[in-house]
Amino acid sequence: MAPILAAGSMDGKLPAGLRHVLAPNPSPLTAEGTNTWLLGEGTVAVIDPGPALPAHLEAILFRLDPGEKIGQIIVTHAHRDHSGLAPILAERTGAPVFAFGRALDGQREVATRLAAPFAVAGEGVDETFVPDERLGDGRRLAGAGWEIEAIHTPGHLANHICLAWGDLLFSGDHVMGWSTSIVSPPEGDMGAYMESLARLSARRWSQMMPGHGEIVTDPSGRLAELTAHRRSREAQILSALAGGPADTATLTRRIYTDISPALLPAAERNVIAHLVDLLERKRVSVTPEAGTATAFALVSPPTSARPSS
Repeated sequence: MAPILAAGSMDGKLPAGLRHVLAPNPSPLTAEGTNTWLLGEGTVAVIDPGPALPAHLEAILFRLDPGEKIGQIIVTHAHRDHSGLAPILAERTGAPVFAFGRALDGQREVATRLAAPFAVAGEGVDETFVPDERLGDGRRLAGAGWEIEAIHTPGHLANHICLAWGDLLFSGDHVMGWSTSIVSPPEGDMGAYMESLARLSARRWSQMMPGHGEIVTDPSGRLAELTAHRRSREAQILSALAGGPADTATLTRRIYTDISPALLPAAERNVIAHLVDLLERKRVSVTPEAGTATAFALVSPPTSARPSS
C-alpha cells in the first residue's frame, strides 16, 4: 500500500520513494505546469516526463541522488506536454519508454465515425509518439520498493492510462483538482470518459497525483463531482436544444456564460464531445451537412399509439 501523505508543501506531502518536478510550461490549460513524478530510489521510474524543454530535462536529472539512474519512463498519454520529453530523456539515459500505445490506440470506431464531421486537428496530440514497450490495461510494472498497475482510462485521449500504486493513483489528465479535463473529438471521447470515471469510482483511493495542479486529497469526492458536472453539462445542452435546433457555437455561448472568451474554443470542443455522445445514444440528431455550423436537435421519444375505441 502506498503511504498516506503528510501535510505541508508539495515536497512535504509526498510519501517516501516519490519526488516531484514541475515543468515550466504554465498556461490556462496546464495550471502551473506539468507534474513529473519520480518513483523509487536507486533505479527510478519517471512518470510523465513532460514537455520537450531543456530546462525540464536538467531539472529531472538534478533530482536524482548520486549514483541513481532512471530505469523506466512511463507516459500516461500522448499529449506533448506529457510525452514530448520522453524520447529525449530515453536517449539521454537509455531507459525504455512505457505507454498504452500511440496516441489513438484504443480509440472507439463509433465515436471516431460520429465525430468525423466535427473533427479538428488535435492540438497538442503527439502524433510521433511511439513507446518502446506497451503498458496495457491491468499490466503491472515493478521496481525496487514499488509496483504499479496500469488502468486504461480513455476519454481525454484514447491511449490515456492511470497508474495505481497501492491505493494511490497517478491520474494523469483524467482526474485533476484544479480543473475538468478537456475532451475534444475525435481523439477525445465523452462516452469513454464517463465509463473511465465510473471504473475509477469503483475503487477506493487515498490520494491522486494528477498531471497538473495539486494533489487530490478526496478522490471519491472529486470523482463524484466530475461525474455530476458532466451530467449537469449534458442536461444544459439538452435544455438549450429544447428551444429548437442550434449549432455548437451557439450552444457554447448559451451554456458557458462565466468563462474568459479565450477559453470558449476549448469549451466548444467539450460541447461537441457531449453532442457526439448524445448522437451515439440517439438523444439528438444532426443535419446531414458537415461543419461547425451544423445544427443539432432533440430526438423526440417515440409516442405510444392511441388504443382504438
